[in-house]
Amino acid sequence: MPIRIEAGTGQHIGDRAEQQDRLIIIPSKREPGVLLAVVADGMGGHTGGAMAAQQVVSTAQQVFENFNTREDSPRKLLTSIVNESHLIITLSSYTSEQEPHSTVVAMLLQKDRADWAHVGDSRLYHFRGGPLVKRTTDHSYVEQLFAEGKISAAEMENHPNKNILVHCLGSTNAPVIDFGSTDKLLPDDTFLLCSDGLWAYFGDIELGAILAACPPRTASEQLIALARERGAGRGDNCSLAIVKLTQFEEEKPKPPPRPAPPPRPAAPPKPVEPEPEEVEAEEKKGGMFSRLFGKK
Repeated sequence: MPIRIEAGTGQHIGDRAEQQDRLIIIPSKREPGVLLAVVADGMGGHTGGAMAAQQVVSTAQQVFENFNTREDSPRKLLTSIVNESHLIITLSSYTSEQEPHSTVVAMLLQKDRADWAHVGDSRLYHFRGGPLVKRTTDHSYVEQLFAEGKISAAEMENHPNKNILVHCLGSTNAPVIDFGSTDKLLPDDTFLLCSDGLWAYFGDIELGAILAACPPRTASEQLIALARERGAGRGDNCSLAIVKLTQFEEEKPKPPPRPAPPPRPAAPPKPVEPEPEEVEAEEKKGGMFSRLFGKK
């Protein structure tokens, strides 16, 4: 059965002085059913973070314009977006007084698969209905400690250095890119790309339940409202992009209308019987012979 793509985005400045997140969902101009979704979380002081995140989105648009599924691989596209963004952000740091940095998570959706890449702690979630299928792993200091077995999952939540990243765009080292993919798409598959200003307030089960129950626009509004409430006046920039696959019910062609039946022939007119008064007058005038055989 054909699959329909539903998409939506949401964004809030939170309790910060500036919105340094950027996001975009771009459908392909060449190939129906192909799109690119990107979320970038900028860092680096006043205007520096916003500039870095905007560079990620602008670079993604330019690279995607030249993408062709028959000639280019998804990994080549995603790698180009990350590396070209990193190069331009790094060069811009030499011409400005800021130290611009950014995270990035990008996903390419095609008719039969989805591929993604990320650097930093902006995440991609893949849900199938409500259950979680896959999630990216943050490039953060606490995730590194957890992977090494030095802290528990509970200790990660309250660790004093949980916001420190070990990889991002614009640093002195080349970005380390993590890739992921799924080669089978089904109705009720939902992909969520978001910054830490959103995911910090939700568990996987709650996210999956909201995304399964609502269309993307409604889910975006609910998630941002909950993040704002739970931020309690200390919320970060909050950004998310949702891509949801649903079954597309094709309308069956209607049968042609039946031809109208031919008009029935009109019945011959019935002879008019004379009224009794007329018969009586005729009899008086012409007699019985005239009444039976007509007047001669």
